[in-house]
Amino acid sequence: MKLIIMTKSTFFVEEDKILSAMFDEGLENLHLYKSGAAPIYSERLLSLLPDDCYNKITVHDHYYLKSEYGLKGIHIDDPNAPNPENYKGNISRTCLSIDSIKETKKKSDYIFLKNIFDCIEFKDEKANFTMNELKDAAKNGLIDKRVYALGGIDIDNIKIAKDLGFGGVVVCGDLWNKFDIHNGMNYKEIISHFEKLRKAIG
Repeated sequence: MKLIIMTKSTFFVEEDKILSAMFDEGLENLHLYKSGAAPIYSERLLSLLPDDCYNKITVHDHYYLKSEYGLKGIHIDDPNAPNPENYKGNISRTCLSIDSIKETKKKSDYIFLKNIFDCIEFKDEKANFTMNELKDAAKNGLIDKRVYALGGIDIDNIKIAKDLGFGGVVVCGDLWNKFDIHNGMNYKEIISHFEKLRKAIG
């Protein structure tokens, strides 16, 4: 099972240091997601990270960053949006319904099935599916190693996602809640939690 870490939706001062430390600890796939932010801030964050981690970063929006920094790939959040013109390389997508998994998979290297559990960071985003619906999707071969669970994933429900047959999980709020972005300086707790997440997917 794969572990994807998604950045917090806002930028903060210690972010590059924390991300660098997680890459040192074995982070293999980071999704850079900063909804609505100007691209210059993403450029600044990337410029502060070690060059050898660029091929482990997938970017949401501002797709030119992929070629400019030699990133792993791009992620398309709108399930109906077409691929960028002339784009060649890794593409992942967000999928909002079980019915659209099959079609979305055809045009993606892997997909996020969104809102598996209630979102931790955005409280108004609730679970979209019942356990029975997810079990049926797994039984019918829709949920497989190319489908990753997104939404409300934490250290306690990773096993549920694994048992359902998801190929990976996307963790955001459960990790970033371990650090106070306004006042925090010491990020040992967040790195320790990242290590626990890595063990949990093992």
